[in-house]
Amino acid sequence: MSTLSPGLRPPPVRPAAVAVAPEPRAARFRLSPADRDVLWLYLLTRISLWITAHFARWLFPAQSGVRETAPVLAPFQRWDANHYLHIARDGYFPAGASPWTSGWDNREAFFPGYPFLLRAVHTVVPDWTAAGLLISSAAGAVAVLALARIAGAYLPEEGAGHRTVLLFLLSPCAVFLAAGYTEALFLAFALPAWLAAMKHRWALAALLTTLGTAVRVSGLFLAAAIGLLFLLSVRGGGGRRTWRSAGWTLLPALPPAAYSWYLHAHTGDWMAWKHAQERGWYRTFHTPWEAWANTWTGAFGGTQSTGYAFMFQAELAAMLVGLALVALLVRRRRWPEAVYVALSLWALGTSYWYTSVPRATLLWWPLWIGLAALSLRRPWFRTVYLCVAAPVTTLVALTFLTGRWAG
Repeated sequence: MSTLSPGLRPPPVRPAAVAVAPEPRAARFRLSPADRDVLWLYLLTRISLWITAHFARWLFPAQSGVRETAPVLAPFQRWDANHYLHIARDGYFPAGASPWTSGWDNREAFFPGYPFLLRAVHTVVPDWTAAGLLISSAAGAVAVLALARIAGAYLPEEGAGHRTVLLFLLSPCAVFLAAGYTEALFLAFALPAWLAAMKHRWALAALLTTLGTAVRVSGLFLAAAIGLLFLLSVRGGGGRRTWRSAGWTLLPALPPAAYSWYLHAHTGDWMAWKHAQERGWYRTFHTPWEAWANTWTGAFGGTQSTGYAFMFQAELAAMLVGLALVALLVRRRRWPEAVYVALSLWALGTSYWYTSVPRATLLWWPLWIGLAALSLRRPWFRTVYLCVAAPVTTLVALTFLTGRWAG
């Protein structure tokens, strides 16, 4: 564990007035050779994923004996992607439908940022699935660039950003960065927001975080972490000038508040999005030990089919990774990062059983930076990681692309 200590130590907090010299506007958006290397890596992994999706249509059809393959984009339009499509196309309450309608799909559980953008892109790209893939592809490119730059600020080694992005793009649930899901879009806001906060550009960090809270409730966890980073910067000598930026830290609460008001106007329920999650995904509150026990039973108690049992096993493994990450961050006194991951774990770990914890690992950027630090200091770790991650990542991608993800 001690090998990670240099890898989780960003530059010390400085007074806001002298934290970072302003960059020329032209240089701020110019791609360096390192940025181009990261984008090239991103493109290659997208090509690999598309090859996998193409052959999956032929080798693993939905029914045996069929003589025609599914449409080329069909492997990516599954589960949550369909929820977002329906919201973007029909709205939250189409034709007077409501949570009290028979067969209701609990679509109000999903925040409006992604469906709103999907509808906008659809005006240019007629195919809904293609529009969603375009959003995720563009957002993913922004996310990996920001991740590489954050890693470069945390790690002194040359090539740290490239290594972090490599491990991130080969993570087990990386397929969700390419599908019509919210992970890529959220990271496209969250990672630049964190980068801006590290440079004490609080207004920009708040604006980007606000966009993130419109996409996922995880944006509130990010806002809490950036708020703590702001307080630490003041304590480190930011002074009165830094305090003038304090109001920006409240801005990210606006999208969730506005969405709750909208849902209340249609349902009379201020927490309609949370209650939809409870109805559709068993996200009723349970103590962490109850949630662990219920997930353990699903994984190893013989109560589920093998496919579902495997998913529960993955949930348990991801939760253990998250707990270990929080412990390490606390040990290294990386308090803002620890708050961000801990809030995510609390939200995911207090349901009836764990749901979507493996996907949440994509949002824990300290994890990928820490693993990159370990691989740079222990070359054998990179070999082990790639040998394990390559088959697991391929298996998870095939499971999703062939419609077998949820068991």
